[in-house]
Amino acid sequence: MENSDTNTSTLLIEKYLPHNFLSEKIVLGNLLISNEALDLTIRSLSIDAFYFESHQKIYKAILILYKQKKIIDITTLTSYLQDEGILESIGGIISLTELVNQVPNLVNLEQYITLIQDKFLRRSLIKLGYQIINSGYITNIPLENILYELETELFNLTKKTDTNKILTSAELLANIYVELQQKSLKTSLPGLSSGFYDLDSLTQGFQKSDLIIIAGRPSMGKTALCLNIATNNLKKTKLPLLFFSLEMSKEQLIYRLLASETRINSTRLRSGNIKKAEWEILNTVIKKFSRLPFFIDDTPNIGIQDIKAKLKKIRLEQQKLGLVVIDYLQLMETQSKTNNRVQELSQITRGLKNLAREFNVPIIVLSQLSRNVESRVNKRPILSDLRESGSIEQDADLVLMLYRDDYYNPETEEPNITELILTKHRNGPIGLVKLLFESEFTFFKNLN
Repeated sequence: MENSDTNTSTLLIEKYLPHNFLSEKIVLGNLLISNEALDLTIRSLSIDAFYFESHQKIYKAILILYKQKKIIDITTLTSYLQDEGILESIGGIISLTELVNQVPNLVNLEQYITLIQDKFLRRSLIKLGYQIINSGYITNIPLENILYELETELFNLTKKTDTNKILTSAELLANIYVELQQKSLKTSLPGLSSGFYDLDSLTQGFQKSDLIIIAGRPSMGKTALCLNIATNNLKKTKLPLLFFSLEMSKEQLIYRLLASETRINSTRLRSGNIKKAEWEILNTVIKKFSRLPFFIDDTPNIGIQDIKAKLKKIRLEQQKLGLVVIDYLQLMETQSKTNNRVQELSQITRGLKNLAREFNVPIIVLSQLSRNVESRVNKRPILSDLRESGSIEQDADLVLMLYRDDYYNPETEEPNITELILTKHRNGPIGLVKLLFESEFTFFKNLN
């Protein structure tokens, strides 16, 4: 009796799952008479987007014939289904004839495809809901693992809604034209500002989906520079900032931030040796940053999937994302450990570039340079100095390298000057920018 009730319940659920029988028939009918319909549908719909099993079988057969570069019409389709022994299971030749007899409607085809996709996504959402309920009863798997899997499922579902519409070249060009008109009316940069005029002039800001590598030898000020860039941008845009600190604890990073923002000597600040007049400045800075969406994660040896999960969480909570900073590349880990670190880093940089594109945000990643720099007379870094440089150089949109002459030459004519050498710029010029570095405050500023 219990089994009977369960089966009945399942049937009722299946019966009332969202679907549109007529839209599915119209789309399949168009596939048998129009190559245009075929191209559009194949790009837009998966097999399981169709609700009825017979329609899934027909669509699967059409896809196979398409891949085999065969003519697709009622004759070839009937022959294929008959050869595979599944013609009767889809309703026989009568069902196929009914499809062809549907009045072709290429004008509204995209709307029918959208309707099928909409019903499919609603069914997927319902099934995910039942999956969530069932997962609540599973006690032998850690809760965080279950939540991560469910969050991933929901995120993938959300992505399908975002990418449902395939834009034509005309639509893309129209969108770009409008975008250019809007940019022409603004004096602001097209990308996110670094807060440094010469650098912004050279890069036009950090663009969405860009992977930016900032590299240098130890003690060149990589972390300080990235923290300065991050806070400059945060104060201007108020967009959520995520700083993944793999080397330094979140407390250490905050101390650096406070030193650079208050201009209180970092040594005195850490020891609590703060002058009376400085307390007011400190309080003002703390209040200001407490109101800003600044998130620090100091999980050591973090991987791509962990970063992705945390980006999704912040985007879900904040509704948007601004800038992502990772300090630093060589401390990241891959899920699959190998004896080839170059290969592992290649997976990481490719994964980071994909994240930048997926979340449509610039990602700044710090990287160490190899010791080759130290063996040269001219110690200004070049692209080949990137540790395990091949994949980094390939995947990065911008590569900035830091050089301080006073680090190697105490008698230099340019003390406290840091050179930012733009050695790769996928969509613009390369060049050199000079900044003033105040080491006691771990603070970079424009020369003029």
